[in-house]
Amino acid sequence: MLAKLRRKYDFSAYLFIAPAMAFFLTFVLYPMLRGIYMSLLKYRGRRVSFVGLDNYTKLLGDQTFIKSLSNTIFIVAIAVPIVVVLSLFIAINIYNKSAHVRSFFRGVFYLPAVSSVVSITVVWLWIYNPDFGILNYILKSMHVIEGNVQWLGNASTAIYAVIAVLITTSIGQPIILYIAALGNVPVELLESAKIDGANNWTIFKNIIWPLIMPTTLYIVVTTTINSFQIFALIQLMTSGGPNYATSTIMYQVYEMGIKQQSFGQASAWGVVLALIIALISAVQYKYFNRDID
Repeated sequence: MLAKLRRKYDFSAYLFIAPAMAFFLTFVLYPMLRGIYMSLLKYRGRRVSFVGLDNYTKLLGDQTFIKSLSNTIFIVAIAVPIVVVLSLFIAINIYNKSAHVRSFFRGVFYLPAVSSVVSITVVWLWIYNPDFGILNYILKSMHVIEGNVQWLGNASTAIYAVIAVLITTSIGQPIILYIAALGNVPVELLESAKIDGANNWTIFKNIIWPLIMPTTLYIVVTTTINSFQIFALIQLMTSGGPNYATSTIMYQVYEMGIKQQSFGQASAWGVVLALIIALISAVQYKYFNRDID
């Protein structure tokens, strides 16, 4: 009797996870395995041939891949630290405000995170417009620049312009998470530290920072993954230009896979990007988890 009940219980448990498992197998695991398989093929119209690792070996001498990889790593290296530091700074200043003020600023900073990428891009394209954009107008009024600057048309400024937009759309969720994490810091520890004469920096370094480290780990990993996968902003703002100055791996996967119909090579790029993200995420988890332990 007990064995029958145990088998019935186990079966019902599998029924509960069946929808999530079906979604994972259909839209995550199968596309991932299919992409790996396609990276070993070469497509010539309707003709498909097995080429093994040729698509991967071609990446080593592909200047477009090297440029796109360096741009992607540069974007991640600039955007992720700024997002973490800026969101933590804003969260600390918001947390000390009243409940109504805190709710207002949380909504303001979280709004870009839930807004359409297209609408955000349209706004920023107007800001960056060289002829009547507000950025040029403000900088010329302050005598920082003299003429109209092509922010998205100049290879030396385009990638920084894209990074600025990426940061503004990425800090919303980290701010919310940090405010929630700060609310879980025991008030007794903070009051005891103040009684013992600790200043604000000492309290932050020895009490607040270690306690919010799990949240920081989550923010660092997710922001890194999102930054590596930047695509919509690139497509809508620069299309990888000028002269591949803002081209990223994700954008080139779209260019080769959708526009050029080179599915094998695009799949190889995607597999390499997935491996890079997995490796960096593992390193980040190990580093930050060491401080958590």
